[in-house]
Amino acid sequence: MATFRLTVSPSLTTTLPRQNHPTTTPALHLNPKRHRLASSAIVHSYKVVIEHRGESRELEVDPDETILSKALDSGLLIPHDCKLGVCMTCPARLLTGSVDQSEGMLSDDVVERGYALLCASYPRSDCHIRTIPEDELLSLQLATAND
Repeated sequence: MATFRLTVSPSLTTTLPRQNHPTTTPALHLNPKRHRLASSAIVHSYKVVIEHRGESRELEVDPDETILSKALDSGLLIPHDCKLGVCMTCPARLLTGSVDQSEGMLSDDVVERGYALLCASYPRSDCHIRTIPEDELLSLQLATAND
């Protein structure tokens, strides 16, 4: 049986059997967000504490899922809209820990001040996060756009 090699990343390679149908080509559909951390053999979740409207909730969030999606799945009613890191409807202040929000639209200096968009935030450590009013982040983002 013929085989072919599939490489998702340099550290993740597998050999799959080739189909015996000469007119078809094997198709593999990958969700790029699910394969963000292919270099890590063991993926574990992080403890993320979210303070929202006076309530504090601890969640276990996998590194390949956004904090917003896990919060919504857990029943937290966090305001959101586009889920693309563009509309700024799900702002938060990162009190401790780190997140990857490279898919979001916040300017670097706003991110360095500890602000995040939960829809574009993937945990990279245990975190403590507090949701904030949209206006607070919007005014900071607009101020940096004018600089």
